[in-house]
Amino acid sequence: MFTGIVEELGEITAVENLPDASRFRLRGPVVTEGAKHGDSIAVNGVCLTVVEHEGDEFTADVMAETLNRSSLGALAVGSRVNLERPTSVGARLGGHIVQGHVDSVGTVVEREPSENWEIVKISLPDGLSRYVVEKGSITVDGVSLTVVDAGPDHFTISLIPTTLALTTLGIKQPGDPVNLEVDIIAKYVERLLGDRGQAPAPEATK
Repeated sequence: MFTGIVEELGEITAVENLPDASRFRLRGPVVTEGAKHGDSIAVNGVCLTVVEHEGDEFTADVMAETLNRSSLGALAVGSRVNLERPTSVGARLGGHIVQGHVDSVGTVVEREPSENWEIVKISLPDGLSRYVVEKGSITVDGVSLTVVDAGPDHFTISLIPTTLALTTLGIKQPGDPVNLEVDIIAKYVERLLGDRGQAPAPEATK
């Protein structure tokens, strides 16, 4: 479980193409401190498992399903990525509940800079708009953000200087893909409300 508070900007140092998968080597001095085989690290909002760890680098295998459902397939050597370790029980929840399970990929539509922040418009794939509400939470490339405006096929976010400087959202340009994870609570509420009014399950026969 993550909170969407990015710990550092990492870098892809190697990509090995495997049958129906890829193996990434990533550099991240902060997230690799104390890391061991089997640990989870979020990479641009995707929860990956540490395979090997040496120095300030670690490797992670990315299966075809993840490559197809996220923007990780577009990464190459030199790509910058947002990195976050899982939160611990009792720690402050600085962002919101983030699973590291990407729902879909959006696209940066436009950027509107101002003196102290920047407004970024991102496209919403079909089926996700019902989970996105004004002033609600959404995860973009692993960054927990507040929705400024929610439309039928897009939403906007406001990025402060810290977010622009310390995450990949500061360098994403119109046309670039971004991983989206909507609020898990919204999906559970939808499922529960959808079950209302249905006939109760029949009792088991004796």
